[in-house]
Amino acid sequence: MVSGKTSKRSRSSKTKVVQQKATPWGLIAAVVVVALFAGAVFGYAFMRNEESQAQADAVAPYTPSAENQDPSTQIAGVEVLPFQGGVHVDGATQVSYTHFPPMGGAHDYAWAACNGVVYPEPVRNENMVHALEHGTVWIAYNPDQVNGPALDTLRSKVEGQPYSMLSPYPGLDRPISLQSWGHQLKLDDANDPRIDQFITALRLNQYQHPEPGASCNEANGFSQDSPPAFAPPPAPGTPGAYPETVQAQAPAPAPGS
Repeated sequence: MVSGKTSKRSRSSKTKVVQQKATPWGLIAAVVVVALFAGAVFGYAFMRNEESQAQADAVAPYTPSAENQDPSTQIAGVEVLPFQGGVHVDGATQVSYTHFPPMGGAHDYAWAACNGVVYPEPVRNENMVHALEHGTVWIAYNPDQVNGPALDTLRSKVEGQPYSMLSPYPGLDRPISLQSWGHQLKLDDANDPRIDQFITALRLNQYQHPEPGASCNEANGFSQDSPPAFAPPPAPGTPGAYPETVQAQAPAPAPGS
């Protein structure tokens, strides 16, 4: 016969077993994972913020102002030439440019679309130059020398950026050439910091472009999806070619002079 004490002990033991809870390892693991993920996200965001700030600090001296109207003069290798704006030719006329790619001078009535446009094929010079007049920076590259990661780097500087365009340029004498109105910089490396300096100094620079801020949307007479094809510019003096620069008209004499 089982005694009462034994029966109580047995019930007590069972009660203790029922009351003991298992350690919630799954919940603990989930919390740890969430904490690690949050830390990684915070660390990545902090790192990206530091990188962005460093990039901003690096190009700050190249921001144009009334006191520093052409910061590109601080960039090694930039060529600067004056060009008269507003000189137009029709779609059947070629201009005898003297710089390749051209960086100013006479141009087509229709400008190339230039709001972050990456052209997969070479585009007619005369349309691209008109976009420069509006404040655009044109990045050209030699398709035989720039591809893969280097080309991706150049694309990243143009895509989504207003007043920016990228295109291949056949026969370019250097891998990369940057153009703004009256300014040019030729480089060998897509990671050269002077690319960002040039863009900061000249894109939409109100002091350096004849028509800064004029439209960069697709113009009448130009198709972004099917732009006029590139053609090698004729040599100066070629019959039928229009000169790159023209003498500005002298003001009319005053009556009685």
